[in-house]
Amino acid sequence: MTEMSETIQTQCCIAGGGPAGMMLGFLLARAGVDVWVLEKHADFLRDFRGDTVHPSTLEVMHELGILEKFLKLPHQEVRELSAQIGGELAPIADFTHLPTRCKFIALMPQWDFLNFIAEEAKRFAGFHLKMQAEATDLIREGERILGVHAKTPEGMREVRAALTVGADGRRSVVRERAGLEVEDIGAPMDALWMRLSRKKSDPPQTFGNVAAGKMLVMLNRDEYWQCAFVIPKDGFEEIRENGIAAFRQEIANFSPWMLDRVDELRNWKDVSLLTVKVDRLRRWHLPGLLCIGDAAHAMSPIGGVGINLAIQDAVATANLLSEKLREGKLSESDLQAVQRRRMFPTRATQALQVFAQNRVIQRVLATTKPITVPWPVKLARRWPALRRILPRIVGVGFRPEHVRTPEAKISAPAAS
Repeated sequence: MTEMSETIQTQCCIAGGGPAGMMLGFLLARAGVDVWVLEKHADFLRDFRGDTVHPSTLEVMHELGILEKFLKLPHQEVRELSAQIGGELAPIADFTHLPTRCKFIALMPQWDFLNFIAEEAKRFAGFHLKMQAEATDLIREGERILGVHAKTPEGMREVRAALTVGADGRRSVVRERAGLEVEDIGAPMDALWMRLSRKKSDPPQTFGNVAAGKMLVMLNRDEYWQCAFVIPKDGFEEIRENGIAAFRQEIANFSPWMLDRVDELRNWKDVSLLTVKVDRLRRWHLPGLLCIGDAAHAMSPIGGVGINLAIQDAVATANLLSEKLREGKLSESDLQAVQRRRMFPTRATQALQVFAQNRVIQRVLATTKPITVPWPVKLARRWPALRRILPRIVGVGFRPEHVRTPEAKISAPAAS
């Protein structure tokens, strides 16, 4: 059946071609399941802010036999993290002791990651990726979800499937149309993202800069710094009203060695607002429907764990459901099993993020007093072994998933 047909019949339809959707599509097709991934954009070349690929995800790539090829793509490797607190540089995390094959965080544009996964998935006949296909509504029969209505350049299409997966992000149309209840946990801050050029004389490491009322995270992307300026929730309008020149001066005052390049921020088009949300669904599923990734749980940018948690969801989903999908025996209890397995790491990770937001970030943004190095950081500086705790939580997580699905025979993709 071709894409021009009014109805597409498949075993699994995934709405959303982000990390969760693409990885799940790859894993299911690899396990012999026919799957369609619907991505509303024409390509993956968008301004993603989450470009961190953590050791847990790199371990999955190794288990799939594609790690070596993946690491040939341009990327940077972060093995240590430091924080400049009140003008004093302090080490806070050391990834080199993790019990994983890759003892670092890889920084890579997310479009490169998604294109790579798409190319690997296309080796399997059951994988179909439809770009410019936006899921707009669900197909229902009573309480059961039978697929989605999708808007495409050829017109509206129906994609019918035994399982529909909502992987369409924190503004998920699928979860909204399903009427699934969202628990809003909240966040006291937003972030302004920008790029500033990097010189060879700049500090080599990725680090955070903390001062009274201010926080700036700087990711070393080799030729440039990817910067996140943390602001109080809904504080962007006030900053805009003060003008871009005042904002440039704010960055320069914070990091004087950046004075010679803040003019690269020509106007507000060079600054992107990330509205921070932390939420999760109370129930991730309906008969025939499952939500994963940001559609099931929007994460704070703290630790950069959102992408990697989404990929862990995808691995767990494929492990638990691929055989049932192949055999046509999928039940709602199987979908419940996915939520049961992934709810603990979701809750635990969000609890730590909320603690950091409320007990650290909110206090820093609210204070006018000089910031000093807190005692946990002082202890980590004195006893290096303590710097291994944060990498274990951030880099590996609370319940790392491993690929358990078999690999189907590779063949040329079916005509689509």
